[in-house]
Amino acid sequence: MTDFPDSRPFWEAKTLTDMSAAEWESLCDGCGKCCLIRLEDDETGQVHTTDVHCKLFDNKTCLCSDYPRRKEKVPDCVILKPSTVSALKWMPRSCAYRLLSEGRPLPDWHHLLTGDRDTIHDRGMSVQDGTISEVGLSDDELLGRITVWPGEPSWEDG
Repeated sequence: MTDFPDSRPFWEAKTLTDMSAAEWESLCDGCGKCCLIRLEDDETGQVHTTDVHCKLFDNKTCLCSDYPRRKEKVPDCVILKPSTVSALKWMPRSCAYRLLSEGRPLPDWHHLLTGDRDTIHDRGMSVQDGTISEVGLSDDELLGRITVWPGEPSWEDG
């Protein structure tokens, strides 16, 4: 019997842990939602996303301005890893890493399907130009910035 190579795209043929570093990095859709400040309700444990971005986030490009040194500059930055992504329940529900870890397909606007990294922005599924920097904001100001982003449930939806 002859073994035939798997003709499916790598994100369908491989597990997250089997992907190369380049394949793993290519999954990021550039939505920017993971770079937003989140607030956790002390009583319910519910996590709320704001429209406030990390000081390193560029809301025009939806990219980190110092990706290689992000953990050094922002110590609480969470570095996504194939082995830990499924445990990060705060990850955006539209995130490719989360979707694939849950056995779900990539959304139709994902650049690996469309061939165009701007599709996510054109479809309104990113935070591009819709956020402000965390620099100089107080905790009280953050409370007034809770936002429901496209592709994400409202806090009532859980």
